[in-house]
Amino acid sequence: MAVTDTLRGLYHLFADRKPGRLEVRPPKPRKTALWCEDGEPLVSKVRVVDEVKTGVAKSLELLGGLDRVVQPGDKVLVKPNFNSPDRFPGSTDLDFLRAVLELLMDAGGELVVGESAGGLWRPTSSTVAKLGATDVLEEMGVEFMAFDASETEWVEVPIEGDYLQSVTVPKAAYDADKLVYLPCMKTHQYARFTVSLKLSVGFMHPAERRALHMRNLEQKAAEINLVWQPDLIVVDGRKAFVSGGPERGELVEPGVIMASGDMVAIDVEALKILQSYEAKNRLGGDPYDLPQIATAMKHGLTAAEGAYKVVE
Repeated sequence: MAVTDTLRGLYHLFADRKPGRLEVRPPKPRKTALWCEDGEPLVSKVRVVDEVKTGVAKSLELLGGLDRVVQPGDKVLVKPNFNSPDRFPGSTDLDFLRAVLELLMDAGGELVVGESAGGLWRPTSSTVAKLGATDVLEEMGVEFMAFDASETEWVEVPIEGDYLQSVTVPKAAYDADKLVYLPCMKTHQYARFTVSLKLSVGFMHPAERRALHMRNLEQKAAEINLVWQPDLIVVDGRKAFVSGGPERGELVEPGVIMASGDMVAIDVEALKILQSYEAKNRLGGDPYDLPQIATAMKHGLTAAEGAYKVVE
């Protein structure tokens, strides 16, 4: 990272302030996975070598089809992982992003891609440009929204969690008809792992996000999801980090793409894959005992008390 980028990142990390007198909105109505069988959420898992779009399409077909969640005219906010300017799986792969966006456009969705980079990598517009995502989105005619931009409108949502009492999120994300999450699959040096539950950290106002890391990061990351839950999650697990993370780490290639409407189900299945590799990390034991999963389970952020079915 260049010295100027580092200084700019430090400025944003410590100087970002939350605006006062924000509109207060209630948590959005609880969502349960649209794709279930016998009351248990489904997680599709597809082996992918080269044809990324074919793999994504198959993962959605195994669930029952994208038309269950996206209708023509729906305002769809797509949340990738552009936390830092590091390549996949440090950040969302651009071919994967393009494939998902094309399928959502084919379904008739009106798309916006939104993200906020981590403190040292802000402003987000710079990180997204370094990754090449700006060019891809412009070519596709898809709007990009940097949540840390000065014109962003924010709303405060009381959630009354055990670790967070409220979360400040972008109004545009709150008002979207549908939310689609595109997490990577990897370990995280502070939060043990990051898949769909922790992806929500990118919605949080930067000033609140700074304090998030002081203590109980794993539990807080899970509680952010009390604000809302995504309609669809598509995980790019073709490559993953099994140690280190989130920006770099020990690389493996599971070669899978997974999809679900249930955050706990898909995160647990991702954890099982990460645990299958011998590596130095903190992912040992039952996935349901890890703080992110345990907190999400406590707050009922899953269906069927955590049971789920894998379809391949």
